[in-house]
Amino acid sequence: MTAMSVLPVPAGGQYRQPIITAAIELTAKSGWPAVTMARLAELVGVSRQTVYNEIGSKTALAEAMISHELQRFLAVVSTAFDRHPDDLVEAIYDAVRAVLELADDNILLRAIASATHGTDNEFLPLLTTRAGSLLTEAKTVLRARVLRYSPPLDDGQLTVVMDLVVRTVLSHVMQPSGTPAETADGLAWVAARVLGTAPSTSMRTRS
Repeated sequence: MTAMSVLPVPAGGQYRQPIITAAIELTAKSGWPAVTMARLAELVGVSRQTVYNEIGSKTALAEAMISHELQRFLAVVSTAFDRHPDDLVEAIYDAVRAVLELADDNILLRAIASATHGTDNEFLPLLTTRAGSLLTEAKTVLRARVLRYSPPLDDGQLTVVMDLVVRTVLSHVMQPSGTPAETADGLAWVAARVLGTAPSTSMRTRS
């Protein structure tokens, strides 16, 4: 099985995005096994052949859904960094909090994590086999944004920090241990320490 490309998916025809959206909503409502090309055709109001022409196989559909959601998360990261062009620590705080708040209300993630859709969630293995590609794309985007701040880290150090941040955020996406603000605060504090700009006062959500 080839690794999924997590670059933005082609725009495709006029029905590609409605089909992907319908697939996400149907997965959240009824589980991945309930998603069929015939059902999607019915929901979108097109022929089954149109669904195949726009998407291809069911595996390709899963990849398109995952890529669609990843791009949504990366978009909120970019927006957060744009809000803090001169403060890397605040940009990290804002980005982490935005990602976790989006994840908290993400219907596809809820469907993946839920055990209410039958005995075997077929979608989770599809996501797991592509985790490496997803992590790579997320770290690439974050690294490019962080480099604009000229952080006092060499290439190897920056690689370690990016891996730490992305993996920590992903773990909190799937199993939160605090509020988005608390998790973002903790990671911003770690980032500040690494950058040598940590304040002497307590973290904002724990003061």
